[in-house]
Amino acid sequence: MLGMVPARALSGLGLCPVSWQPLTECPRGHWISHKFGQLCKGFDPDNTGYISTEKFRSLLQRHSSELDPHKLEVLLALADSNSEGRICYQDFVNLMSNKRSNSFRQAILQGNRRLCSKALLEETGLSLSQRLIRHVAYETLPREIDRKWYYDSYTCCPPPWFMITITIVEVAFFLYNGVVLDRFVLQVSHPLYLKNALLYHPQLRAQAWRYLTYIFMHAGIEHLGLNVVLQLLVGVPLEMVHGAARISFVYVAGVVAGSLAVSVADMRAPVVGSSGGVYALVSAHLANIVMNWSGMKCQFKLLRMAVALICMSFEFGRAVWLRFHPSAYPPCPHPSFMAHLGGVMVGITLGVIILRNYEQRLQDQTLWWIFLSIYIIFVLFAIFWNIFAYSLLDLKLPPPP
Repeated sequence: MLGMVPARALSGLGLCPVSWQPLTECPRGHWISHKFGQLCKGFDPDNTGYISTEKFRSLLQRHSSELDPHKLEVLLALADSNSEGRICYQDFVNLMSNKRSNSFRQAILQGNRRLCSKALLEETGLSLSQRLIRHVAYETLPREIDRKWYYDSYTCCPPPWFMITITIVEVAFFLYNGVVLDRFVLQVSHPLYLKNALLYHPQLRAQAWRYLTYIFMHAGIEHLGLNVVLQLLVGVPLEMVHGAARISFVYVAGVVAGSLAVSVADMRAPVVGSSGGVYALVSAHLANIVMNWSGMKCQFKLLRMAVALICMSFEFGRAVWLRFHPSAYPPCPHPSFMAHLGGVMVGITLGVIILRNYEQRLQDQTLWWIFLSIYIIFVLFAIFWNIFAYSLLDLKLPPPP
């Protein structure tokens, strides 16, 4: 991968660090980018990997006539994106190499779109939809260059359909169960609740769909309400930025990890609710904010992080209390809280990698393959555990509903 090979080593081999072609054969734009990259390295004699923004800007001004104007504009945005006063050389390489997605690179190399030259917050006369897009950009992306690209390229086509659809279906199932059971608070205490074909029950663990469909069942309106609020406030903006494919992957991975975690660590308990998916998204978002604290420009971020953590802690505390509260219909206990922890683990591993690599190809990220391999190993382990461990441990399970 390009990010693992120093540009100076490539040039020593006579290769262009952008295209990996011989320097005599690479396109002129790549050759100029290579020359500029080597000049940047010249300002970093200690090989720290950084160059000050002042020196970077002076290089841009000195060689502006040699650079494509659209590349120049994006490089200026790169200089504006870092509040620490320094530029990472690898950011320059990633920008000029194929680590950016095709849509991002084509917009730069072909000049199909023009990124605004000043900070988004300085833009005036914006419509309501434009202000919303700008707000979402500052809520989710830590770098000005990515915020400008997102603001310029977002078309709301397709809309954030996944999180909205999931939410509507969850609310619809809850209302249906509320009418059937004639109960909306603590539905889980109703004698017919566990007979639903959607929730996960340890005696019915061979019915594989239950490891996923349990998200459409909630313990009560208090359980549903907090999950819906969190997944709309966090999930919808994330889907607007990163797309339905990536966000649905994080959400579903958290859901599956949640039910499998229950089947391994709390083997006698059922599980309901979308907390596994919700906690995967929220924990990934919060971890991304912490890891990019100086770059995140969302307002009141410390206060809002505190509120989010309080809400998550309250919901988790409610789940723990309910799990150990005496069941109204023993010997089956109340639903487990382990799904929350499974979702958090997915969020701070796979989720963070996805959120940190906006418009970059995940297959080029080593950590992506590491965390994905760990997740697959856990899923395989849990499957074998469900097949063999219950009988080997001679565990006494609650009767089927």
